[in-house]
Amino acid sequence: MIINAANLSLLYEGFNTSFNNAFGATPSNWADVAMEMPSNTRETTYAWLGQLPSIREWLGDRIVQNLVAHSYKIANKNFELTLSVSRNDIEDDQYGVLGPLFSEMGRSCAVHPDQLIFGLLAQGFTTPCYDGANFFDTVHPVTNANGAVNLVANAVPGGGSPTWYLFDTSRAIRPLIFQKRRPYTMVAKVNPDDDNVFSRMEYLYGVDARVNAGFGLWQFAYASTAALTPDSYGAARAAMHALTGDTGRPLGIMPDTLVVPTELEAAGMTIINADRNAAGATNIWAKTAKLIVTPWLS
Repeated sequence: MIINAANLSLLYEGFNTSFNNAFGATPSNWADVAMEMPSNTRETTYAWLGQLPSIREWLGDRIVQNLVAHSYKIANKNFELTLSVSRNDIEDDQYGVLGPLFSEMGRSCAVHPDQLIFGLLAQGFTTPCYDGANFFDTVHPVTNANGAVNLVANAVPGGGSPTWYLFDTSRAIRPLIFQKRRPYTMVAKVNPDDDNVFSRMEYLYGVDARVNAGFGLWQFAYASTAALTPDSYGAARAAMHALTGDTGRPLGIMPDTLVVPTELEAAGMTIINADRNAAGATNIWAKTAKLIVTPWLS
C-alpha cells in the first residue's frame, strides 16, 4: 500500500469497522443486573438511593415522601487499550491479517462492563453502600412500623462455598450501576509528524472510555457463600421476599436472576433448568430465575 493520508484514512475505517462489528456482536450480561446511568462530571452523587416510593390511599392532604439525601458517589475512571501497527506491515500489505486483532479489541471493550459489574460483587462484603453498612451485610438498618430500627441481612457470609448471587432486576432501579461518562471510542495517531510515526515507524490505534461501576439498592441483591443447593436457593428467595421498607411496608421483591461463577455452573443449571431433582421429584425451582454463569466473579 502507498502510504498517504487517503489510504491511511481507509485503513482506519476498516479497523474501526472490525472493532465496531465485534463490539456490537459480543454477548454480555451486565445490563441484566445493572442500570446504565449517564454522568457529566468527575463523579456522580446518587442522593436518591434508598428511596422506594409507595402509593397510598388518598385520605385528607397528600403526604409528601421527601427524598432523604445520601452521599453515595461513583467516581469515573479512565480505561484504554492501544495497538501499534508497523509502517512496514502497511507498506507490505500485511494489514489484512490485523482485522481479527481489532475485532478482539472490540470484544474486549464489549465485555469490559461485565468485568466491572461482576468483578464489583466480591467487594460488596467490604464496601459500604448508601446506608453505611456494607452492600452485602447482616446489619442493614431498616425502620419498622413502630419506628424502631431493625438490622436486616442480605448476605450469608462465611459458608466456605464459592459465592453466588440472587437479584431482583425487574425494577427501574437496579442493584448495580454502570456509570458512563464517555463511551468506548477508537482514535488513531497516524500523522507523519506524530512521534510514534516519525521515531518508530508505528501507527497507533487506541480505544478509551471513561466509566465505572458502583452499588445501587442492596434490597434487590443477595449474596451467599453457602453451598448452592435447592434449600439454600429457596432460603435466599424467602429472605428477599420478606424484606420490608421503612415503616414496615412490603417491598414486593421477586428474585429473577441467579448469578454464579463458572465452578457453580452445574449446580445452577440443576436448580434453574432441570425439570426434576436428584430424587426424581418435580423441581419446584425450575425456571424461577434467569441463570447467568460468568467468569468475571472475583
